[in-house]
Amino acid sequence: MLTIKFGTDGWRGRIAEEYTFDNVRRCAQGFARYLLDYTLHPEEIARGVVVGYDRRFDSEHFAVAVAEVLVGNGIPVWLTETATPTPVISYSVVAKKALGAVNITASHNPPTDNGFKVRDEHGGAIDPAGLKEIERRIPDDIRDVKRIPTAIAEATGMLRRFDPAPAYLEHLKDLIDVEPIRKAGLKVAVDPMWGNGAGWFPRILSGDKTEVHEIHSERNPIFPEMRRPEPIPPNVDAGLAFAHRIGADALIITDGDADRVGLGDEKGQFVDQLRVYGLLALYFLKIRGERGPIVKTLSTTSMLDILGKKYGVPVYHTGVGFKYVAPKMLETNAMIGGEESGGYAFRGHVPERDGILAGLYLLDFMVQTGKKPTELLQMLFEEVGAEFFYKRIDTPLESHLVKEEARKRLDAAQPETLAGLRVVDKVTTDGYKFVLEDGGWLLVRFSGTEPLIRVYCETTHKDKVDALLEEGRKLAGIA
Repeated sequence: MLTIKFGTDGWRGRIAEEYTFDNVRRCAQGFARYLLDYTLHPEEIARGVVVGYDRRFDSEHFAVAVAEVLVGNGIPVWLTETATPTPVISYSVVAKKALGAVNITASHNPPTDNGFKVRDEHGGAIDPAGLKEIERRIPDDIRDVKRIPTAIAEATGMLRRFDPAPAYLEHLKDLIDVEPIRKAGLKVAVDPMWGNGAGWFPRILSGDKTEVHEIHSERNPIFPEMRRPEPIPPNVDAGLAFAHRIGADALIITDGDADRVGLGDEKGQFVDQLRVYGLLALYFLKIRGERGPIVKTLSTTSMLDILGKKYGVPVYHTGVGFKYVAPKMLETNAMIGGEESGGYAFRGHVPERDGILAGLYLLDFMVQTGKKPTELLQMLFEEVGAEFFYKRIDTPLESHLVKEEARKRLDAAQPETLAGLRVVDKVTTDGYKFVLEDGGWLLVRFSGTEPLIRVYCETTHKDKVDALLEEGRKLAGIA
């Protein structure tokens, strides 16, 4: 049987190759054993586990397979009635006081993939040590998996289907007042990328002067007009064109499972996710007047460090992935946490990325200031004293040998300058990050979810972005 390894955010694989019903059931058995081993009081098992899924091929049936295994191990299951955004599944853990969750989703991966995410009792990502414990308990043989058929599980009350939307929508009222957005008369375009975010913004914001117009809102597991449901170019190009065509004030983009957000401005131009994180932090600090730690992965913007110093709040750096961000947010009671991929989490909510809530906060920023997205960006650059530019290149890894050769080259790399900028530090917390004299950086790291090597950079020198990326590729030997 396949040896299953959890990456940055759970396990993902190609449907019908690695990702089969038997392997999903093995994962579920490993998670069940983990819960049974670490639940101190057996009666707490009655709290159960939430199981949800996305709109990918056969996700609803993979979710049922997981539910049957959990019930087979004596663990009750709350199964969502329909495809549900990841943040709504995570909040359901809190609302139901459950032990955790299993989410069948490959998030932003290509349409050929599906995935298996696990969440803890807070609705957040399980830390790396916990993921290793789950891996260790995954049986090698499918015959070691316990199952109870769905019909029996439902008849005994061990498997209950539920609608997670009402509890989540009620919780939103504690986090944001959406009435000013409804009354603002904005024209908002929304691209849910054929995924779980479809219908949520119209549901939340309709009923007054603001108009919400969706594109790509049907279920289509091949994700037409994009390479994958990831809210970055070129996947967002059709949505940006749609927003520009209808004269939208902003475009809100959610990825396949709606835990990430992307932003398009009033001119139909994409606002990269590092700038979006800067905007969200500024919104909380300057507009809402909140204070508290900021948690960021090492692959996201240096603008947060500048804002942290200016407003007197600590900024914590972590490895890439919410398995690092979520525990740090809980430890520090952070105001906001986020990563380069467009996932942001907020205090008072679950320690989980929420593309829906992040989109609402961005719209509220516009309403509270009376500014369009381009004007908000100008406000941000004035706050941090410079304009920052970001770009990323992903390159497929053809073999394990190529990866190991690249790793050896990067271990040995000690450049004094990159693209003419002096290197002031090298950080190897997660990948290879070369900190530059202008406060920018170059990062080379191996993806935790796909066979890719990623090269990222952020700098205040627009004319050096491509040169920095090429330097990163040379360091890894992939130029």
